[in-house]
Amino acid sequence: MFDFLSQTYYGNTIQSWIISLSLIVLSVLLGKIIYWAFSKFVRIFTNKSKGKLDDIIVDMVEEPAVFMVIVVGFWFALNQLVLSETFSKILSNAYQVIVALLIGWLLSRLFDALYNQYIIPFTDKTESDLDDQLAPILSKGVKLIIWTMAIIIGLNNAGYDVAALIAGLGIGGLALAMAAKDTVSNVFGGFTIFTDKPFRIQDRIKIAGYDGTVIEIGVRSTRLKTLEGRIVTIPNAKFSDAPVENITLEPSRKVVLNLGLTYDTQPEKIQQALEILTQINTQNASTEENSIVSFNGFGDFSLNVMFIYYITKGQDIAKTQSAINLSVLTQFNAAKLEFAFPTQTLFNIEQK
Repeated sequence: MFDFLSQTYYGNTIQSWIISLSLIVLSVLLGKIIYWAFSKFVRIFTNKSKGKLDDIIVDMVEEPAVFMVIVVGFWFALNQLVLSETFSKILSNAYQVIVALLIGWLLSRLFDALYNQYIIPFTDKTESDLDDQLAPILSKGVKLIIWTMAIIIGLNNAGYDVAALIAGLGIGGLALAMAAKDTVSNVFGGFTIFTDKPFRIQDRIKIAGYDGTVIEIGVRSTRLKTLEGRIVTIPNAKFSDAPVENITLEPSRKVVLNLGLTYDTQPEKIQQALEILTQINTQNASTEENSIVSFNGFGDFSLNVMFIYYITKGQDIAKTQSAINLSVLTQFNAAKLEFAFPTQTLFNIEQK
């Protein structure tokens, strides 16, 4: 029996082969036991806790942890054998790369769990569609970084020179950034809209000479429906370097009404006009109490009266203006206050 175990095949005794194979089988069994323990016992404790974070961690860690145990078992099993220098080096390099990839897999799964548990519900609660579009880009970007770092670290630990690879990635990234600088600017502009929130969907804004309602906020561009009913697509980069006027956020709509009375209007009539304007504003339920009335100048052909009032937020602006203007016209006519219009007097000078 002992003679059989001491027989040599491929530089190792049968006993060494049996030990190595036993370690491989044990590592697989141990992995199965750990997976079963996670499923049965660890989840019992995590399910009792109020927070969901521990449940997420256990769910995402169990599979990479099982594979890690199996890989370590294979490593110890093969180290029991006498192998050639070339094969040992290949095995060691492969082990370093596999471990790095397993860690990258673990981190990627953890990020996926946190993304689905916290980021997606947060974007669903917000009114803007921009974060819904940015979230998948964020997810893919983070996972790309994780896997890139895992590969680079694995190759570096395996003894490969990754400096040239990193330099190549840097040059390639620079070339890509130069080629896609406009797209990158628009994406960062969209991120600025998402973080600063200068406006939201259905807000009326003014930018770059356009006045309209925001109907869509995308990753690359934002769409407005102008007052003429046309759709305007504006690159998001424009919002980073141009002033944006959010009309929807105004607390009230300021209206300036300039009236001109004839020059034969008496001072007491001017005072009466000011009192009428103040009363009109007070009696209108769609305007704020504060208003400004002023006899503010002597024009070329009229005595100028200025009337400033504020339409309350949420009221119909056009209807309120119509009501105010009709009240002014009606009460000024009743008070015999005459509006001036451009006139000129021509003098005929006869030469003698």
